[in-house]
Amino acid sequence: MTKPFQKILVIQTAFIGDVILATGVLEKLHQYYPQAQLDFLVRKGNEGLVKNHPFLNQTLVWDKKAGKYKNLLKLLKAIRSEQYDLVVNIQRFANSGFLTAFSRAKIKVGFDKNPFSWAFNKKVLHLINNRSHEIERNHNLIAEFTDEHPAKPKLYPSAEDFDKARKLKTDQFICFAPASVWFTKQYPKEKWIEFLAETKFDGLIYALGAPTDKALCDEIIEKSGNSNAHNLCGKLSLLESAALMHDAQMNYVNDSAPMHLASAMNAPTAAIFCSTIPEFGFGPLSDDSRVIQIQKPLACRPCGLHGKKACPKGHFKCGLEIEKNQLLKLVDY
Repeated sequence: MTKPFQKILVIQTAFIGDVILATGVLEKLHQYYPQAQLDFLVRKGNEGLVKNHPFLNQTLVWDKKAGKYKNLLKLLKAIRSEQYDLVVNIQRFANSGFLTAFSRAKIKVGFDKNPFSWAFNKKVLHLINNRSHEIERNHNLIAEFTDEHPAKPKLYPSAEDFDKARKLKTDQFICFAPASVWFTKQYPKEKWIEFLAETKFDGLIYALGAPTDKALCDEIIEKSGNSNAHNLCGKLSLLESAALMHDAQMNYVNDSAPMHLASAMNAPTAAIFCSTIPEFGFGPLSDDSRVIQIQKPLACRPCGLHGKKACPKGHFKCGLEIEKNQLLKLVDY
């Protein structure tokens, strides 16, 4: 029996991909409690992902860089003033646990790994590498109040976002996003160059990424010699990028945030896994999606849950030995 929640707060203060995946929780909660006030707490920089989200009453923002703990206490005061019926904490670290524990919400739900889980009304077991997807792990937090079926993540670019993307859709096109915070999550630069140089795809090719990714994409495009390739790094917001990816023939992405953007738009996805593996639960979710990875086992793979700044073995075979035809065959007709 579900409870008549009137005010709900969802907390996810991790990175871009984590916030995108958490939107599945927003979808499900809105489905069951359409009249409830639904709020979302994210770290500063990620609020643009849910700008103009149709289900959200407000987005609370934690600025970790400017007065981290002062802002945390300010947030706690704001949270207490709302008198939430339900707080759902998707993040597993202490700061979000502190906000949840002392929120004064009627029901506080979070993962058992959170240091403040002792103060939660409901603690949910969090397991990695058990072949459950992250959206399933997240959904376990609210299954008691909804149903057993997790909702897929979803983003809502505005009409303006789609208008900006539409100007780039003058021909059939593909997108690629070669960068990642972690080196061993990145399909190697020389392999991207090879892909662009050898593809028979004759439409437009767009490189996506942050302003800090511009130099990498400039080099890939220049060395490939592909005159159809264009660098959009830093020129589009996250939601504008999502709006563009929606209509791509294919989106080539690493195990990183752009993969989750594609999932949230149900866009065609070719997800390249180097040092990490889909079994950790962060694979693509689009109806038209496939995983690209090395086709033989490596004793050293995976080398960790997250990427690393360098290959621990020094050879990076998990990236370098992915065969180019695994990428080329998806768009070369």
